[in-house]
Amino acid sequence: MTKIKGDPDGREAQAEACSGERTYHELLVNLNPIAQPLASRRLTRKLYKCIKKAVKQKQIWRGVKEVQKFVNKGEKGIMVLAGDTLPIEVYCHLPVMCEDRNLPYVYIPSKTDLGAAAGSKRPTCVIMVKPHEEYQEAYDECLEEVQALPPPM
Repeated sequence: MTKIKGDPDGREAQAEACSGERTYHELLVNLNPIAQPLASRRLTRKLYKCIKKAVKQKQIWRGVKEVQKFVNKGEKGIMVLAGDTLPIEVYCHLPVMCEDRNLPYVYIPSKTDLGAAAGSKRPTCVIMVKPHEEYQEAYDECLEEVQALPPPM
């Protein structure tokens, strides 16, 4: 048995191809036309980490009905919407509600990744992350970047 030396980039690319994970740019192909403002790759990762921390503290609301109910009650938080949800009529009213109440919202490319970040095997099209002292630093960082995104046209 001999050891075959390969380039590290080649192994990494093969591992990524075998794992079934799609890259950020591959996910952008399936976006809806209303998916603005869209989070960058870096912001998307930060949001996933913040969502995972919020799940541990039970500080998220997921699903259109639940998020809409709490937005109507006047709750505060960051709304994260999946950009690949079809039909868009399912959740196209939520950004308007956010703008009326000055709530920050952002689109990310994948509903399956959003569901996975929330600790579920089921995809979800919208999650609202509430602020909490346990992950306040990560929440504030995400909030700043979401508010710095250009508003939709």
